Amino acid sequence: MPAGSASANIARHLGLMAATHPTRAALKIPRGRTPAGDIDYLSLTFAELDSEVTAWQSRLAAAGIRPGDRTLVMVRQGLPLIAAAFALFRLGAVPVVIDPGMGLKNFLACVERSRPRALVGIPLSQILSRVFWGKFSTVAIRVSASSSLTFRLAQPGTRNPELGTHASSSNELAAILFTSGSTGAPKGVCYEHGMFEVQVRLIRDTYDIQPGEIDLPMLPIFALFNPALGMTTIVPEIDPRRPAAVDPARIVQAIRQENVTNSFGSPTLWKKIGDHCRENKITLPTLRRVLCAGAPVPAALWESSHSFLPHGQLHSPYGATEALPIASVSSEEIRNPQSAIRNHAGACVGRPVREIEIKIIAITDTPIATLTDARELPAGEIGEIIVRGPVVTKTYDALPAATAAAKISDSQPSTFNSQPAAAAGGSVWHRMGDCGYLDTDGRLWFCGRKAERVVSGSGTTLYTEPCEQVFRVHPRAARCALIGLGTLGEQRPALVVETAVADSKEARTLARELRALAREHPHTAAIKTYYFRPHFPVDVRHNAKIHRLTLARWAATAKGYESDPKR
Repeated sequence: MPAGSASANIARHLGLMAATHPTRAALKIPRGRTPAGDIDYLSLTFAELDSEVTAWQSRLAAAGIRPGDRTLVMVRQGLPLIAAAFALFRLGAVPVVIDPGMGLKNFLACVERSRPRALVGIPLSQILSRVFWGKFSTVAIRVSASSSLTFRLAQPGTRNPELGTHASSSNELAAILFTSGSTGAPKGVCYEHGMFEVQVRLIRDTYDIQPGEIDLPMLPIFALFNPALGMTTIVPEIDPRRPAAVDPARIVQAIRQENVTNSFGSPTLWKKIGDHCRENKITLPTLRRVLCAGAPVPAALWESSHSFLPHGQLHSPYGATEALPIASVSSEEIRNPQSAIRNHAGACVGRPVREIEIKIIAITDTPIATLTDARELPAGEIGEIIVRGPVVTKTYDALPAATAAAKISDSQPSTFNSQPAAAAGGSVWHRMGDCGYLDTDGRLWFCGRKAERVVSGSGTTLYTEPCEQVFRVHPRAARCALIGLGTLGEQRPALVVETAVADSKEARTLARELRALAREHPHTAAIKTYYFRPHFPVDVRHNAKIHRLTLARWAATAKGYESDPKR
């Protein structure tokens, strides 16, 4: 980078915190229970965490990892993940982070496509890299990270003066983070250092996060923002491979014991935590905010959040791996969530955050080269959501066709085969893959994933969120999924409900009740077929995104129930 210019490397924030607040707690990792029943934490100050990162940095550098090296990170959440990521940032290397629960086939495909030069991982990952050596063929350096908490707990002040923080320019590749793959194969998203910098600023300003706050992030990668935000990280007792299996009592205990002020988690997790609080008459008075994302927040959770957050608010940030944050809405703004259901309006996800622009364009499944090739829709009309701003990523890794399908140049055409549109002289708009609309007050409403919309032979289009809202009022249809039977453009709509039915008689009775709800609204009147299934396939990352396309394939051979097949 040019001499005299400031580095955009996010790792520099850790050193600044270690210098200005050396004794403040940076990280607490649960390691059991005390005799009194409290959670026993291994606690590291910012100075200790800084030294620990230096220890990792020294070992990684000694192994031969250099600036620009793509490095697959396969370590445990908490200290190993934070230390490995920050050590790699300091070296100028590029962490490649892939969700461990996406399934072996998807995982191996992601590894092969990302072409890492190095692997930092637990022993199991080292074995995996040898068994599937063809997928790991580019890996020349392997660094073992033990299953224990650290390489070593280094003492403060042991920084090697020769190991500084790599001076990274704002447009230098910082990391490759993979999408969840909820409506397709997971894709590697290329993050630049400047994007991380703006994300930190927008998250801090949007939610008024203050240094010294205490965070419990239930998505491990969100802990990487905390050193830059000056927050203490409390590592939750949760298995990132099976987040829905979390014991809510353990999360509540951590929040109350450590006076947590901030937490991030999916609606599925926070419904479970909220239900536990209400059943046991527990409140969480120290929580100032809960950031709830990964799927639309149900009306019941908006309403119940007031009971367990007496001094805080539930917020729903809208975004994606490719662009975050984009918009946000709070429980204070959602005054009457049931009104959205009555008006089948979709899910309100709020107004754009500062520096973000949102447009709604006519839906198409083909690439759009420039914005002039898109037709912008007026307020209130459902279309495809596109966004622009400094946190909008420019390209997918090694997937030119996917990049061309998801990105729109603001000024001139770009093939996207070699350089992102920004390099060609224009801004990049990202196609969120979601459908929705802007209301006359400038608020964004989410109506569902574009790939999951149902288009009938008559040309009628049904969207998941407005339709599913109609049925969620039924006590047994709190989680349901609109699906399309057949090919797009000639589909027959149907509904799958997550509930167990004892026999066909019970299924037919439930189908009649759901059909009665469907007939009350014009946009659901065509839904006549109902399927019942005890468990839904969902994404691993949030355990909240329903795999509706998987359900549609299942329903093609499953038994459906029609209460009035002649209508």
